[in-house]
Amino acid sequence: MIRVKSGPAGAVVLAALSSLSIVSTALADAGPARSDLNPKDAARVESVTRPTSDFSKPESFEAMQGGAATSTKPVNADSFSHFSSNITFAEEETFKLGNALFRKFWVSSPSSTQASDGLGPLFNARACQSCHLKDGRGRPPMAGEAATSMFLRLARPARTAEEKKAVSDLQVLNFPDPVYGEQLQNFAVPGLASEGEIKIRYAERSVTLADGETVSLREPHYDVGGAQYGPLDPDTTLSPRVANPMIGLGLIEAIADEDLERLADPDDRDGDGISGKLAKVRDHRSGDIQIGRFGWKAQNASVRDQSAGALAGDIGISSPDAPRHWGDCTEAQVQCRQMQNGVQKRLGETEAPDPVMDLITFYAENLAVPMRRDVDSPDVLKGKSAFYEAGCAACHTPKFVTSRKAANKAHAFQLIWPYSDFLLHDMGDGLADGQEVGLANGNEWRTAPLWGIGLTDAVSGHTNFLHDGRARSLKEAILWHGGEAEAARNAFAAMEPDDREALITFLESL
Repeated sequence: MIRVKSGPAGAVVLAALSSLSIVSTALADAGPARSDLNPKDAARVESVTRPTSDFSKPESFEAMQGGAATSTKPVNADSFSHFSSNITFAEEETFKLGNALFRKFWVSSPSSTQASDGLGPLFNARACQSCHLKDGRGRPPMAGEAATSMFLRLARPARTAEEKKAVSDLQVLNFPDPVYGEQLQNFAVPGLASEGEIKIRYAERSVTLADGETVSLREPHYDVGGAQYGPLDPDTTLSPRVANPMIGLGLIEAIADEDLERLADPDDRDGDGISGKLAKVRDHRSGDIQIGRFGWKAQNASVRDQSAGALAGDIGISSPDAPRHWGDCTEAQVQCRQMQNGVQKRLGETEAPDPVMDLITFYAENLAVPMRRDVDSPDVLKGKSAFYEAGCAACHTPKFVTSRKAANKAHAFQLIWPYSDFLLHDMGDGLADGQEVGLANGNEWRTAPLWGIGLTDAVSGHTNFLHDGRARSLKEAILWHGGEAEAARNAFAAMEPDDREALITFLESL
C-alpha cells in the first residue's frame, strides 16, 4: 500500500481513490453498447478492461502494450520505428515504402527531382521525419537553435455570431491570423522571407512537496521574433506544440467510439471533479462528424487527417485531403501565393496524390508500440499501485479492446494499453494556452497516451514532456498538472519520496 502523510495531504489520496472507484462503477453501467460485439464478447471485454485492484503481480498480457501488434525488438534509438508485428508480409513492403516517403526531403519548385518538389513556399520542416525524429517526441529549441520539432499554432477566437456558429457547427476549428495563417513558419524557399521565429523565455519557480523536497519548474513565455510580414493580429494567440510520438496510431483509431463515449462525463455527473468531454470534428474528406483522437487538442479524427494536415501546414505539400499547394500562405502573402508549386499533372492534381497519402498513412498507422519492460519488478508494481491510488488512471485509462470492425485486421480486437481516455480535460491555468480549437477551450487538452513514454530518452535523446516540452522530467510533468488533474497532482506531491520514485519507475516501464 502507498503511504501518505496524515492530514489534508493524505485526504487528497483518499479522495482520488474514491473517485476512481466511482468512475469504474459508473462505466460498467453507463453508455452505449458496442455495435461490433455480441453479448458474450461484450462481457469478456468488460471483464478484461476493468481497472485492476491487484498490484501484487502483472496483469495478463500487460507487457504487450499494443496487443499482437507490439514490437518485441531490443530497446534502442529505433524502438519507435518498427512495424506492427502482426501485419502481413505484403503489408511490410507497403510500410517500408511509406517509411521512405515519411523520411523524404521535399525540395522547392521548380526542380529536376519532379516527384519531390513543392516544398513550402513557407514551411517548418522539409520532411515528416524532421519533426518526428526517429518517430519520437519533439522538443523545444535550445539556445541559438532553429525550431524543427516545435512550432507555434496561431489562432484567434470567434468574433461574430456567424463565426461562433461556424465553430459550434464544426465547420471550422478556429480562425487563423489574417496574415500569418494557422502557424508560424520559420523557414522559406529561396526568394521568399520566412515569417519569423519562436522566442522562448523561461522563468524558474519552486514547488515544495509534502516531505520538504523542492522541485524547480520552468515557466515558459512565448513571443514571435523577427516578424517579416508586419504585426500579428492583436487577438491572435500563440500555442506552442512539440511533435507527438508516432507509435500506436492505428490502434488508437481502432478504439470503438462507444468506449470513448462511455468515458465522457462533460457535466461531471458522478461528482469526482473530472469532466472529460469528447472532441467532435469533421472528417476532412467525407465531412462526417467524428470523434477527434489525434493532436494535442484532439483536432483530428483519423491518422490520414492528421497526416494531411501536417503535410500542408508543416511542409507546404498539398494532398487530395488538403489541396493547398501554397501550404499555410494566406491571401495577404501575395508573393508566396504566386510562387510555383510542385504539382505534376502526370502524377495527379496535388503534390502528394492519393498513392502517396495512402503509403504515408499506412506507415503512420502501423508504427508498433514497444513491449513493456520490468512489468514484474517490485518497484514497478509498487509504482503502478501509486499511479492508481493517486487517481491518475481516472484520465489515463489503462486499457481498451479495439473494435472488431477496424479497417485493418492487424488492429482489430486487440487488448491495448495506451493509458489515455482521449478526452479533453481542463488542465488548469498553468498549462493553458488560451487558444480555442473546435470544442476545446484554452484550458483543455487531450489526455496524452503514456505508452512508450519511458523510452523518450532512448529514442529522442531528451526527457522533455507536455505540449511544449517545458517539463524536463516526468516529475516536473506531473507537478504541472492542474484543473481536473489537480487532486492527482497533489496526491503525488503528498507521497513519501520512495513512493513517488516508484510511480516514476512505473511510468518509465511503459
